[in-house]
Amino acid sequence: MIKLYSFGPYFGLPDASPFVLKTMTLLKFAGLRYVEDHSGYGRAPKGKLPFIDDDGTIVADSTFIRFYLEKTHGIDFDAGLTPEQRAAGWSIEKMLEEHYYWLLVQARWIDDGNFARGPAQFFAGAPAIVRPLAKALIRKKVARSLAAQGLGRHSQDELAELGRRDMEALSILLGDKPYLFGAAPSAADAAAFAMVAESLVPQLVSPLRDAVADKANLVAYRDRLLAAYFPSFAAA
Repeated sequence: MIKLYSFGPYFGLPDASPFVLKTMTLLKFAGLRYVEDHSGYGRAPKGKLPFIDDDGTIVADSTFIRFYLEKTHGIDFDAGLTPEQRAAGWSIEKMLEEHYYWLLVQARWIDDGNFARGPAQFFAGAPAIVRPLAKALIRKKVARSLAAQGLGRHSQDELAELGRRDMEALSILLGDKPYLFGAAPSAADAAAFAMVAESLVPQLVSPLRDAVADKANLVAYRDRLLAAYFPSFAAA
């Protein structure tokens, strides 16, 4: 059975990380059973989660996990899509993961209130004497990453506008369809669902949450996929 190395439930969702939640959703789409292990962060091949162990084969990064599942388990997450739809799905996924994700990071880790309500709780297992230093060091590392990526150089108003435009685009593309490309899910839906769900957590108070909450079809999309694939969290 596949072992998925994850952070664990948080924010009322199956995982605190959108990339872990994306991978969980892909596994659900594929009908593949998996077990979670929350102890793998220190052994992560690329220094981040998720990664999987499939009977001894280690695969890191949600996108390469997708490729591995398709190749090894004979799955086509984009089955039934036209070449244009496949290209659009890849574009949507990368808009969310290479652009919108960093806005989510900024809102969670740099905003003091959101940090206190959310990521600060990740350090609960650290010894009390080193906890403040660990928090400060990690936040400084995140801020440097944001500056290097580029979004960390923008004002709050500029960041809010970028997030609003991303969610406006996603809402228009989804429309009134159950999934992005019709009645069946595709790989892009795993990424989109994860980002939408993580944006709507109550601990996150920001223009990002407002931008998503303002789109009734995105909220319904989150609710629909939670109910279909993570019913215990939908009930919660």
